[in-house]
Amino acid sequence: MPRRTRMYIPNLPYHIVQRGNNREACFIEPDNYQCYLDLWQTCAKRYGISVHAYCLMTNHIHFLVTPQTDTSISQAMSVIGSRYAYYFNRTYKRSGTIWEGRHKSSLIQSERYFLACMRYIELNPVAANMVSKPEEYKWSSYLENSWGKGNRLVYHNEYLRLGKDKSTRCYAYRELFKQQLSEHDIHLIEKAETYCQPVGDERFRKTIENEYGIKLGQMERGRPKRKVVEI
Repeated sequence: MPRRTRMYIPNLPYHIVQRGNNREACFIEPDNYQCYLDLWQTCAKRYGISVHAYCLMTNHIHFLVTPQTDTSISQAMSVIGSRYAYYFNRTYKRSGTIWEGRHKSSLIQSERYFLACMRYIELNPVAANMVSKPEEYKWSSYLENSWGKGNRLVYHNEYLRLGKDKSTRCYAYRELFKQQLSEHDIHLIEKAETYCQPVGDERFRKTIENEYGIKLGQMERGRPKRKVVEI
């Protein structure tokens, strides 16, 4: 069965996930993580992508990004994936793919779920019991979003609305982490990731369908009855 059409709407945020083949490790030592992040920084500039949040786990990655064109994400992920695989295979004298198929992507309803998705991404190491606090994990965007450390990120409007200046925004962002993510939000983000569907309410889905003239699929298994567009 042919792959569904891959389409990205420019200037709207997406949650990107890619996993290691057979859930095996993609990152073994610090140099691996750093190499992958450097590739992302280079390709984000080249292909026109704003990176708002990220987390590199041992066997998968999460990025929250906004593309400038409908091909920005696909081009960047293709180059990053192949170049990192070449580096990884050369470094560890192995061969074959390190990725489990194509990356997955979910369009994010900014005003409702953007900050929740940021927290979900940066809390991954805590949820996996790798650390007790997000600031203890080096390979995520938490320290930049919460303390202003680093220069890899482009801040989204939803984040900028947290405060009038950097220190105020960072404090407000840290305060968000004092509350647990709701089970509803976690379930929606994870389900949307599985089926490559938008993270948003029904009104948001209808708005996207009407404004862009596309039909979104449903979050259920089985072959779709009509052509859908993966966004």
